[in-house]
Amino acid sequence: MKKIFSILFLSTGLTAFSQQVESLETILNDKISIRAIEVYDNKVWYSGTDSKFGFVDLKDYKNQRQIKLSENKLQFRTLAQNKTSFYAINIESPAHFFKIDKKDLKSQVVFKDTAKTAFYDALHFVNDKLAYTFSDSDKDLRLKLAVYKDGKWSMFKNNIILNEGEAAFAASNTNISSSKKYLWIATGGKASRILRMNLKDENIEVFNTPIIQGESSQGIYSIDFYNDHFGIAAGGDYTKQDANINNVATTNDGGRTWQIHASGQNAGYTTCVKIKPGSKGKEIIAVGDKHISYSSDFGRTWKKISDEKGFFVCQWLDGNNVVLAGNNRIAVIKLKF
Repeated sequence: MKKIFSILFLSTGLTAFSQQVESLETILNDKISIRAIEVYDNKVWYSGTDSKFGFVDLKDYKNQRQIKLSENKLQFRTLAQNKTSFYAINIESPAHFFKIDKKDLKSQVVFKDTAKTAFYDALHFVNDKLAYTFSDSDKDLRLKLAVYKDGKWSMFKNNIILNEGEAAFAASNTNISSSKKYLWIATGGKASRILRMNLKDENIEVFNTPIIQGESSQGIYSIDFYNDHFGIAAGGDYTKQDANINNVATTNDGGRTWQIHASGQNAGYTTCVKIKPGSKGKEIIAVGDKHISYSSDFGRTWKKISDEKGFFVCQWLDGNNVVLAGNNRIAVIKLKF
């Protein structure tokens, strides 16, 4: 979905935690908007505006490299990786699927979508040999997926029809998630639902959610799953970022049913949620345009731990450190427990 804006807000009614921020250090400053990151080889890799792609070394922040994937000023909001390569797709038509070799950073376009409605919202590798990405639908409203199999990209045929006005948000490359058994996709807009694919037979089920929806600016912006059963969804309304009603929910049955949490008691509009590895879903970090928040009880209650503005995407580095990226910078935050 094309409309993503940064609007400042204030939030109230947050629950108290013992967790706090020990430090926040900016490791990249640049004229760039970043909504997709990957961690590999002790480096933070990113794609962003003006065709920019690069890395910052987590061991030596001065060790940085940036290249342009195209002479055209393309905007990238997706980035994913397998063992040998990174992949990134620009938003808007025509959509170019770039493959970047990890060894020499040479890039090539390996697939194109020339449909006028092409707008790829997220890209995700299930494993080294399997990946999915989805776009806003064509006029027929059919779910539009591309799949990477056997080293090649192709369009994925399916019979899922979306509702009028149901699309997705290219907010942080995190409205796709997977486990050993399932792939999940979150939609938003006039309807905000969860699409769950069984990876064994590629059958897709569609489940309703209680997340705020009904307007083009509302719905789920980010999901993350710890296993086949537990997952979290977060979002809200980017035009009313102080609104925090029905914008966080969790599931314990693989996305079939969802329970709203912290309605009216969280920091509002959220673009990215990430479960802490090894926490079984108990610990979760979240960011929105004007907050960094943390939950230590499976997403039931939240504490805003920072008022830092302009971060759109986050990723755990280890049990205490999280990398953040967004408007003109990348930073590393250290959490104190």
